[in-house]
Amino acid sequence: MSIPFLDLKAPYAELRDELDAAYRRVMDSGWFLLGPELEAFEDEFARYCGARHCVAVGSGCDALELSLRALGIGPGDEVLVPSHTFIATWLAVTETGARPVPVEPDEHTATMDPALVRAAITPRTKAIVPVHLYGHPADLDPITAVAREHGLAILEDAAQAHGAGYRGRRIGSGTGTATAFSFYPGKNLGAMGDGGAVVTDDAELAESLRLLRNYGSREKYRHEVPATNSRLDELQAAFLRVKLARLDEWNDRRRAVAARYLTGLAGTPGLRLPAVADWADPVWHLFVVRADHRDEARSAFATRGIGTLAHYPVAVHRSEAYTGLGDFWHLPIADRLAGEVLSLPIGPHMSDDDVDAVIAAAREVFAAEKEPAR
Repeated sequence: MSIPFLDLKAPYAELRDELDAAYRRVMDSGWFLLGPELEAFEDEFARYCGARHCVAVGSGCDALELSLRALGIGPGDEVLVPSHTFIATWLAVTETGARPVPVEPDEHTATMDPALVRAAITPRTKAIVPVHLYGHPADLDPITAVAREHGLAILEDAAQAHGAGYRGRRIGSGTGTATAFSFYPGKNLGAMGDGGAVVTDDAELAESLRLLRNYGSREKYRHEVPATNSRLDELQAAFLRVKLARLDEWNDRRRAVAARYLTGLAGTPGLRLPAVADWADPVWHLFVVRADHRDEARSAFATRGIGTLAHYPVAVHRSEAYTGLGDFWHLPIADRLAGEVLSLPIGPHMSDDDVDAVIAAAREVFAAEKEPAR
């Protein structure tokens, strides 16, 4: 048996003709940057999210950083971030010169705990970045209420939540100031390389982002602000247009896999299954369980030919990148999650037989952990 954690060949196999046609269309056009494919994708993705504007950039990390810069955040400012997230959320803040201030997650959803947000705000706080982690939305309404009370921007990190729903509305549809997405190949909506985008209803913010992604220029050789080069190219835009048309279908397949896991793994000793809040419609970018002996379990899965990952085995404040900055932080939930999280294979191209094989292996792996030593 061999079940990879992530299969990037299967999406191409399913969409080969359409993706090849998109490639030929771009190559035949001779237009590779800031052209009609990008414009069409931005329009289509904005409409998909329910937003007025979409600005596509070079990566998900750039989408976060450039959004913060467009919001005027820089040295001396503070930005609230989850303590449990991928490091890109924090890196985007520190790249602006601002300081990330971690907020612990809710134990059930692993997303930023709204009850802890208010206490983290200081006179230097300028924005909050809730992360829709693993494809499960953060609880935006109470976070947004506190943000409005203090005059703070909300930048949603939806790198793992393309198409997710929150209280009946789609992520990116205007709850926050802006929403940043990643199109890294393994995402629910993944390019054939790096890519990202920001959606917003704020026309002025969108125009600032367009300047920041293109050397601060609206007109060639006229540069209005210090900026950078972060442009989603025409090929990636064309590929993403093809995949966007399948996103809802593929998300539904992910939901079916997750439902099969939740039923088949219920009651497994030593395994805590992911929770779904009643206000959330997750898209299951990852299926993350918690295990007391995570590393041993990963090895046991590997011997059975099943790929797993840990998202994320080093809490951000423990990483070398933030040595010194977080030495005084007491973040027990982030530390505990870092030692327990275990991601099982999930994707729109997994067969029922594959899912059942993972379930059977998980029951064996965790049953073995409970056997007494001889």
